[in-house]
Amino acid sequence: MGGFHYLDLLVILGIILLIAGPKAVQSMSRHAGKGLGKAKAVKDEILSELPMEELSEMSQHIPRIPLNPQQAVQKLLLPEQEKPAEKRITEEKEAEH
Repeated sequence: MGGFHYLDLLVILGIILLIAGPKAVQSMSRHAGKGLGKAKAVKDEILSELPMEELSEMSQHIPRIPLNPQQAVQKLLLPEQEKPAEKRITEEKEAEH
């Protein structure tokens, strides 16, 4: 279950080849390659225009989002470990006074 295997892809490609013919498959793959190349060029252009310094500053202020259930549980059970060491030290000093 889940996902395609190489054998599945080969069967699908074989069926497409039988239905469309070799020239049509070649043309489709050429157009798909050109489309992917254009998409990559657009992605590179957009990334070059982004203000990366500002984005890196903002990412430091956003708390880490758990990516799997284990990280979520750790964040809920151990929130103190997520804080930077300096912030924990200042909070401990404030709690003493």
